[in-house]
Amino acid sequence: MTPDPRPLRRGRATATGRPDRNARGAVTAELALVLPLLVAVTTGLVWLLAVGADQLRAVDAARETARALARGDTPGAAVAVGEQVAPDGATVHVSTRDGRVYVTVTGEVAGPGGIFDALPPARLHAEAVAVLEEGTA
Repeated sequence: MTPDPRPLRRGRATATGRPDRNARGAVTAELALVLPLLVAVTTGLVWLLAVGADQLRAVDAARETARALARGDTPGAAVAVGEQVAPDGATVHVSTRDGRVYVTVTGEVAGPGGIFDALPPARLHAEAVAVLEEGTA
């Protein structure tokens, strides 16, 4: 028996064993359909990381503001410290009662855009409480 002189072709074969010419480019078409989905999922995950980082910054801002007020800093100076640490656009609210200082930091993180425009912004919220040191009131 002599070997078949025709070169072997890769790809899908029909019932007769011949390569299916209609299957040419199927991988490219499938990749073209899946690639935007992968980009969207990656963008969403990166945005979630950004939301998590901004939430941590809000917690840090509340804590730093409460500490500054507890040690006797002026409210303006303490809020300025908190606003430096807080994410852009966040608000710092301070109240004092019963020998304690209460700080609340709130804000929003807008979505990354594109297909995520339909989603509402992520809301940030952090609270901190500190006992006023003796001699501060």
